[in-house]
Amino acid sequence: MDAFRLLTRSTKFKSAVAPAKENAARLPSTGKAANPQLFRTAEGEKLESAQNGKKRKRNAVADDHPEDNEAGLDFFSSTKRSAPTPAVITVSTKHEQDHVSDQEESDEEDEMDEVQRRTILNSHKIKITDLRDLDKIQAQSEPTKKESKKKKKKQKQEESHVLSKKEQKRARRMYPQPLISFKELRSKYKISSRLAENVADQGFTVPTEVQLSSLPLLLKEEPDLLVIAPTGSGKTLSFLIPVINKIVRHHHSKSDSDEHGILSIVVAPTKELASQIVNEGRKLVAGTGVKITLMRKGMRVVDREDEGNVLDEDSDASGSDDDEESESNPKKAASIVPITKSDILVTTPLMLVNALSANETKSMAHLPLVRSLVLDEADVLMDPLFREQTLNIWRSCVHPDLRVSLWSATMGSNVEDLTQSTIKERLEDLEQQPKTPHPLVRLVVGLKDSAIPNIEHKLVYAATEQGKLLGLRQLLHPAAASASDVRLRPPFLIFTQTIPRAIALHSELKYDIPTEAGGSSRIAVLHSDLSDSQRSDIMRDFRKGEIWILVTTDLLARGVDFRGINGVVNYDIPNSAAVYVHRVGRTGRAGREGGIAVTYYTKEDIPYVKSIANVIDASEKLRGAPESEKSIQKWLLNSLPSLTKKDKQELKQHGVKARQLGNGNGNDKEDSKNARAMRISTKSGFERRMENRKKGAIAASRNRKATEAAEGNDSDGGIWDGLAE
Repeated sequence: MDAFRLLTRSTKFKSAVAPAKENAARLPSTGKAANPQLFRTAEGEKLESAQNGKKRKRNAVADDHPEDNEAGLDFFSSTKRSAPTPAVITVSTKHEQDHVSDQEESDEEDEMDEVQRRTILNSHKIKITDLRDLDKIQAQSEPTKKESKKKKKKQKQEESHVLSKKEQKRARRMYPQPLISFKELRSKYKISSRLAENVADQGFTVPTEVQLSSLPLLLKEEPDLLVIAPTGSGKTLSFLIPVINKIVRHHHSKSDSDEHGILSIVVAPTKELASQIVNEGRKLVAGTGVKITLMRKGMRVVDREDEGNVLDEDSDASGSDDDEESESNPKKAASIVPITKSDILVTTPLMLVNALSANETKSMAHLPLVRSLVLDEADVLMDPLFREQTLNIWRSCVHPDLRVSLWSATMGSNVEDLTQSTIKERLEDLEQQPKTPHPLVRLVVGLKDSAIPNIEHKLVYAATEQGKLLGLRQLLHPAAASASDVRLRPPFLIFTQTIPRAIALHSELKYDIPTEAGGSSRIAVLHSDLSDSQRSDIMRDFRKGEIWILVTTDLLARGVDFRGINGVVNYDIPNSAAVYVHRVGRTGRAGREGGIAVTYYTKEDIPYVKSIANVIDASEKLRGAPESEKSIQKWLLNSLPSLTKKDKQELKQHGVKARQLGNGNGNDKEDSKNARAMRISTKSGFERRMENRKKGAIAASRNRKATEAAEGNDSDGGIWDGLAE
């Protein structure tokens, strides 16, 4: 029992209790997001409501329950809820057919002009840019008949002189038709009726910024796309809907009815993210005839000539001769596995590269039917760690009409340059050129490489490792202190720099939760050294709420979505500003407010904190927080040291050097001392010496017994030749 609570039972703390209730009502795990959009202005809302109003005059069903259009959204819920205003109207009578046709005609009439489109896109902080050469852009935008001769003369004069940088940016800007409601997917863009029903069954009504801008592009113009949007903004749905709709159209086309195979590939850096994409995709493909599959070991995706005679699904594999050959030749036995008949394959880079590579020559097989390649968390896939594998997959897709889309919350200019060069090289290597050239378009939502503005950031100086552990325990057991203290309630994630540190922190916190609340079963550790089944079980229990606190590495920093994470704790500072953006993006998903991101740093971390402090400062400016409420003061930003480019690369690859040292058992006394200082433990030196002595005594006893047993076996193991004469 808490002695402080016992002594203050009759005391009322108005200043402390009131904020606690207010924060409890705003926790991300307590309710659904009121609106999934992070950026909105009054001018944009007026235009959107005007567009919706025009459609509601011809569709009275949408006005029956207006309150359901705004509130009650749960974008990542696994349970289906009955939507009072379905996205697809079932046509049963002639009058209703005429009503729907009138609505489709009205949609064509209600097309926005460029000023309206620009206003809505700017109000949501959306910037769309054509990355092609200016000559190609100007050649494509031919003057219409309505243009006067004066305008044509002005265009010729502008083409004659060299454009400035601002004029070039204006010429590259695009203002496509925004998606105001998910109902327009069926009425305007004619997506599959079954797919539209699945979208409505998931409760999607109001599109997020990235959905509002990317879905019209991918469903109508189909360019190669680079998307930079905040974490938790619905990027998965943005690329799955066009991919599924494209495959449904392909299945219905008569010319390509004989072709069967993988038509789309989605590449993700981790198994957890790939599994999540498959789970979300299965909800959308239900009843459409589209099959989505997660890549597994041993799966065959293509028929290779160098694999010998490969049996198909329809062939007879029950012969005794085949069984004898499979026992004598394991490689041929592996090739008997049938080729997958999936339409969409979701995979990690290395797993697909191994499936496409030959056993002997290491040459890559081709995927001739793939028309869509999606790179989720593209900045990691284009990083040197995965770059060669990702480019090999890209080059193996040899269809001339391939469309590529790259998605992430952070993406540097080097990724754009690499994407442009890869597209050019691939087009040069293709024997058959595409019928119609397609542009490369960049879409940015909000500030580039910035954290979401709807969460609270806390940067806490803890001085030492023991200080960080003490601060973390205060989060686990918050005292009845002032209202300004950080209050973080489960469920939340704790990120560490390395796997050994995650294991050590888990063992240290294992018994901090009382037995009445579930004890050690409420805290778990997740890292890449665990087996696939262990990782899946931990993820399932965390989603179900059986695990409250999950200690992990950057394995879960990207893309993985949970229903309601109340906060994120950076026990070790991230290796870069981009990693910080992705880590803290695990909370505040789909516009939910109340999430907290706590980052501890010690004196060893001071040289590396400035990039994180800049991200926090930009996020608070984006939120419009007053100067007095900001967690990062101007004097702190000015006093923190800046890193050189070489130091940034070193930090990105290896993290803080002090935490990469061993366990303190090395020969170098200084390294041993630093390693002991970085150790995650609250045990005293005396307790550690006693534990080491006990372990040493047990090990010595086992060795002694083993040697005695070996000597006994040697003395009795010889053959008795009888008594010597």
